[in-house]
Amino acid sequence: MAGQKRFDSVMTGLVPGLILPAIALLVFWWIRYDRGLADFLVYYQRMGLLSKVLSLAAIPNLLLFFLFIWTNRSFSARGVIFATLVISCIVVILRFT
Repeated sequence: MAGQKRFDSVMTGLVPGLILPAIALLVFWWIRYDRGLADFLVYYQRMGLLSKVLSLAAIPNLLLFFLFIWTNRSFSARGVIFATLVISCIVVILRFT
């Protein structure tokens, strides 16, 4: 562990990389919709827009990724990439079902 930067692990990037899009989705729900979260998700799924909304919610991961890159935390940046790939898989599944 000598020489390793503090908070430079895949889990340090994976956890915020999954939480940040969820927070972005909640903010979008809070701004755009006046009913419950489940109604919001069902409504956008019926309209065929849920995959697009989830894709937009993943955009803040770009800022997180660059923050880790600029601070030389490459393992954390890898975690963010992995989290974004997980979200992308969910988007693809929603898109084609």
